[in-house]
Amino acid sequence: MLVHVDHPRRRPDEGVTPVTTAAPDLLHLRAAGVSLVLDVSGDLLPRVLHWGADLGDVSQAELVELRRASVPQVAGSSFDQPAALTVVPEASAGWLGTPGITGHRAGADFTTVLRTTGPEGITLGAGERPGSQRVTVQAEDPAAALALTLDIELTAAGVVRTRSSVTSTAAPDRAPYTLSSLDVSLPVPTEADEILDFTGRWIRERSAQRKPFTYGTHVREVRKARGLDASFLVAAGRTGFGYRSGEVWAVHVAWSGNSRVVAEKVMNGARQLAAGELLLPGEIILAAGETYTSPWVHASYGDGLDEVSGRFHTDLRARPQHPSVANGRPERPVLINVWEAVYFDHRLDKLKALADEAAAIGVERYVLDDGWFRHRRDDKAGLGDWFVDEGVWPDGLGPLVDHVHGLGMQFGLWFEPEMVNPDSDLARAHPEWILRPGDRLPLEARWQQVLDLGHPGAYDYVLERVDSIVSEYGVDYVKWDFNRDVVEAGHTSTGQAGVHEQTLAVYRLMDELRRRHPGLEIESCSSGGGRVDLGILERTDRVWASDCIDALERQSIEAGTGLLVPPELMGSHIGSPHCHTTGRRHDLSFRAGTAFFSHLGIEWDLTSASAEDKAQLARWIALHKQHRGLLHTGTVVRADHPQPTTWVHGVVSTEQDEAIFAVVQLGSGADEYPGRVRLPGLDPARQYRVTPIDPADAMGTRSGAARLAWWDEGVQLSGRTLDRVGVQGPTQNPEHLVLLHVEAV
Repeated sequence: MLVHVDHPRRRPDEGVTPVTTAAPDLLHLRAAGVSLVLDVSGDLLPRVLHWGADLGDVSQAELVELRRASVPQVAGSSFDQPAALTVVPEASAGWLGTPGITGHRAGADFTTVLRTTGPEGITLGAGERPGSQRVTVQAEDPAAALALTLDIELTAAGVVRTRSSVTSTAAPDRAPYTLSSLDVSLPVPTEADEILDFTGRWIRERSAQRKPFTYGTHVREVRKARGLDASFLVAAGRTGFGYRSGEVWAVHVAWSGNSRVVAEKVMNGARQLAAGELLLPGEIILAAGETYTSPWVHASYGDGLDEVSGRFHTDLRARPQHPSVANGRPERPVLINVWEAVYFDHRLDKLKALADEAAAIGVERYVLDDGWFRHRRDDKAGLGDWFVDEGVWPDGLGPLVDHVHGLGMQFGLWFEPEMVNPDSDLARAHPEWILRPGDRLPLEARWQQVLDLGHPGAYDYVLERVDSIVSEYGVDYVKWDFNRDVVEAGHTSTGQAGVHEQTLAVYRLMDELRRRHPGLEIESCSSGGGRVDLGILERTDRVWASDCIDALERQSIEAGTGLLVPPELMGSHIGSPHCHTTGRRHDLSFRAGTAFFSHLGIEWDLTSASAEDKAQLARWIALHKQHRGLLHTGTVVRADHPQPTTWVHGVVSTEQDEAIFAVVQLGSGADEYPGRVRLPGLDPARQYRVTPIDPADAMGTRSGAARLAWWDEGVQLSGRTLDRVGVQGPTQNPEHLVLLHVEAV
């Protein structure tokens, strides 16, 4: 079999050409500075000998020696042979930590002995991503009557992707197999002694937290099919790892339903990051011949979080459906969402006036939010009744849509297809279409329940309604919301748990709408950032990072979200001077400079804005349009500044000939000056000119501080000096920022 795949070390954005050579039972995959060494000797499932920094052009003899050098001793009071941590860990191989597969047949077959079917059961081929390689392993357990297919990919960006499928091979008269869990595992080395993950809540998503990687199991679960408080990403690395230094290994579950990630250290010192779908009791019961396939788990290694993040971004950008100019898509259009301008008060004259104001300052897409459909005068009624409200819109949405299109803007519309208000025509006509555990309804949240899209009638109704509205009005963009937790989600007809089937039905629904409307873009929103994952991003073009538009809160929310999601997929809006969710007030320069890097939007009643504010806003939009080709294709970088109140982040072009950085003053620091701020990610050998860019020329300088010596004329320094020394940062008031433009000389 072909077992050695060699990719020369390249930058994450460079292509690769695989080279294969033959060897008996080891596989070495290389791409973009990452090596993955798999041991497939014997009949055990694959073991990862190394996942991390590129080992170079290692000979087969050295790989054999590496395997021998990696075998631990047999300690006292343990098994008589070393335990094997396979990619799907099993107790039968000696692993006594969290198993990779659990289940039973009416209480029997509770443990597995999955063994590969020999060399012919291990194949090497191309993966789904361009330039990626896939190892596929077939295994079976005849006694438990189970077959396993394991896929392991290394993408051209250096991201490891793994998933597995289990099939019941039992005779029809044998009890079905109840699957409880199917996780995939990647080991991390002894150096990974600290865990980073995320928590959060509504309007405060992606709050980072750290803890030592101690003995035991650190489990992060999503049990409600979305996660404002979900981990989102679990990383393990050297204590104190930052954006620019310290080895880091991180995993993410590409799934929009229930999920879990396990960071575990067992008594012999072995560490694993395991992940998969969290299955509810009885959710997956496999009759003879039936198969369950786990979600993809994506894993990224890097020297610092920037490198981990850069691999995720590069991998996403390589997809053929990615919204990029390289894939024949236009640059990300600047949009206005009218929610915080009008809420449920839909009046045609006001909405047309907002469109006029938006078009005048350069907005390219107009989004009408909640409140346009029947019975929807507040959030207590109407969900599911996807017909234009005749009382509010006697002539339909046509007059507004025509006006928006006439101004040269795209038209977007809000839906919440998975939900239903009990106070709706739909719920009264079809109570059997509501997910519930039997005869009773789950607790209401926001006066709504979850529509059972696994029910064919409910699925067909939602598809027909959304498709009809999109077709009738030429909708260009759908904001797809998902505003309540999915709990006690059972199919009415069977009482069986239904989150897994619900998630697949949502995917099918989005995929079918995109098939019928090839140009349609979809935004994933879930009370803000409750559904941000690579499963939903396979069929959407944007995520709404948070319902909070407060620029100060957005700095940390977007820093966390941006570890996985590149800027062009992350919606960020310039809100009104007075934030609706926090009550803070910020200068326009701070609000606009915060939203500047991402998929830019406006959420502000422009009819009440001053002429000065609108003029400045137009300048910010023009500046964003001027640079969005860089912002939405370049490498995201962050500096590890020693002062926690000063953040430095930016985007460097792939050619390293241009960059834009933000120097952000989050609060007042103990030091009088921020000191020199380093600008990382540039070519160390090139010379660069650094100049400030600020459409309002509002430096946010603290009272009494003079302008910096280099500010007015700029400064010329090498990339190495900018990275290792930096430039003196401005002394700013709290909650202000400046942008720096860096150009190669």
